[in-house]
Amino acid sequence: MRDAHVELFLRTPVTIFFAVLVMALPICAGGLTLPPEATEAMARMYDGDPEAAIVIAKKLQQSQPDHPLGFLLEAEAEWWKTYCAASEIKYGMVDAWKRGKNPEDETYLALSDKVIKLAQAQLSQSESAEMHVYAGAGYALKVRLFGLRGEHHAVAHAGVSARKEFLRALQLDPDMADATAGIGLYDYYVDSFSSIVKMLGFFMGIPGGNKQEGIRQMQIGIERGVLMSVDTRFYLANNLRKYDHKYEEAITVAEPLVAQYPHNPVYLLLLGNLNAELSQRDKAAEYFHAVLNLPTIQTSCPSSSGVADADAANCASCFARARDIANSLLASPQ
Repeated sequence: MRDAHVELFLRTPVTIFFAVLVMALPICAGGLTLPPEATEAMARMYDGDPEAAIVIAKKLQQSQPDHPLGFLLEAEAEWWKTYCAASEIKYGMVDAWKRGKNPEDETYLALSDKVIKLAQAQLSQSESAEMHVYAGAGYALKVRLFGLRGEHHAVAHAGVSARKEFLRALQLDPDMADATAGIGLYDYYVDSFSSIVKMLGFFMGIPGGNKQEGIRQMQIGIERGVLMSVDTRFYLANNLRKYDHKYEEAITVAEPLVAQYPHNPVYLLLLGNLNAELSQRDKAAEYFHAVLNLPTIQTSCPSSSGVADADAANCASCFARARDIANSLLASPQ
């Protein structure tokens, strides 16, 4: 069990935590305000249609080329296609564990760098908590892909940079709930793997954390965040399952995801997996069958040629992977 726990960390390093983006409600909290197009993109993305979100994100990029939001939304949508396509069952749990470099990674990293660059350009003109959150989110985007590829030093560097941006945002605006969520995720992971982090920190200066304080901060982000509410809810539920084995608590955290976004195969698989862990086979089967019956499996992926071929393949592989996982778990004797 101890070896498996260490491998869980190595395959999903300290900074999966910064899985960024966005709550699909047109609200203002902690100084952040999102335009209606952004909330529409988020709603489509989190309900299992990232391609539609990308179309909206690109329009935002055209109308606001100096603002990081449109690029952040596009990268976020690409991340969830990548996460879904890389998901597999390991230790009885569904997650995106590890994969090598893919050609489309460079486009994703370029989007992440664009978010950081645009936020920093705004900060050079006038410092604001909002732009520090966007800069932190940009580093967070990079962290997730580096973590998926097992590039631990790159994860640490980008994670520490993200933490610095989120902390500065909170100095400027203590009510910036999205920055609080980012710090909470950081604190949870660093404290969960304190021995490994201490070893890395000796060479890389990784600050410590506090798991219980991290959970409290994540809950603030879930309740009041704009950019990180949905992602924080997902990762809190996922981590309560994976690292703390608190399956009932994880279900309570995750259920609102499926209630609000019933067509997202990632959320359905998570809840099905959690119910299976509690030997609630009938309930688990409901979620797995819901994955198999998703209408977006047939309709959401692009079919155009050229540059879009990689996007189409990634989208198709996401739904194909989700179906395979659902069928495998339905056939499992556990």
